[in-house]
Amino acid sequence: MKALVYTGPHTLDYRDEPQPGPTDGEAIVKVEAVGICGSDMHAYHGHDARRPAPLILGHEAAGTIAHGPRAGMRVTINPLVVDPLCPFAVEGRAHLSPTRQILSMPPRQGAFAGYVRVPERNLHVIGDDLPIEEAALAEPIAVSWHAVRIGAERLARPIATARVAVLGGGAIGLAAALVARLFAAAEISVGETNALRRRTLEDVGGLKVYDPGGGDGPEPDSVDLVVDAVGAGATRAAASRMVRPGGVIVHIGLLPGSDGLDIRKLTLQEVTLTGSYCYTPQDFADTVAALERRRFGAIGWTERRSLSEGARAFADIDAGTVPAAKIVLLP
Repeated sequence: MKALVYTGPHTLDYRDEPQPGPTDGEAIVKVEAVGICGSDMHAYHGHDARRPAPLILGHEAAGTIAHGPRAGMRVTINPLVVDPLCPFAVEGRAHLSPTRQILSMPPRQGAFAGYVRVPERNLHVIGDDLPIEEAALAEPIAVSWHAVRIGAERLARPIATARVAVLGGGAIGLAAALVARLFAAAEISVGETNALRRRTLEDVGGLKVYDPGGGDGPEPDSVDLVVDAVGAGATRAAASRMVRPGGVIVHIGLLPGSDGLDIRKLTLQEVTLTGSYCYTPQDFADTVAALERRRFGAIGWTERRSLSEGARAFADIDAGTVPAAKIVLLP
């Protein structure tokens, strides 16, 4: 099979790789769409020790089951693989399990390939009406669904009366805004420094889009729920500044460090700061159901390219020349 293989920092090789075979409890999926995630970019830069080269990256995928009694079924993939008997999994919080694996981290190869092996319990059957490239968005949107859900649960007021600010207009930030809109948030602001991405956000509709570098955005102490989808020092500082007394900050971004947080304000104003990682199985299932019902509106914020053009796609994302919030590769 053909695969896009990470071979070293800033290097991807489109080449022939052995096709995986089915094993007990695991199925082979013919990959038909796979998104480029920020974590793939992190590995591409050589900054992720969990993803050593050579490795097939990619975990936001959908396709059809290739073998067995369910061959031909259209599925989207939950790439988070956990021992189902782990206490965290039994609690419904499999994403916190120390046994967790994810496609694109050893020992599991990823989905930037013609085929990928996945535990059968991680496959979600989808209807014929859901475009396969939209089905591949289930994973990143589920990350945002989880973040907004836990933030809403920690609010002292219904989210329908809350002001929400999302920092970062990439796929996770945009999806967080869409989830907040689906949850009927009273007002949603999205800050994004890239002018091309801001135009994409403006086309979505229903969002207050602003340039953080232009002095725009929410006033200090005015936001009920802040979702930091970047996780840099500057966005942590912005979140600390704009959150209101008794408000909530949900931190999704995985950039290193803790600078920017105003610990004194968090303490004196009883601001809730919570991390958010991945999603529960229920979050993933709810996201798939919402996608199938078109509850996120028109998905016009992606760009599709061939897997063979994957190296160029990574380079273009690095250069900041991609207006789309997500590039989906088609093997």
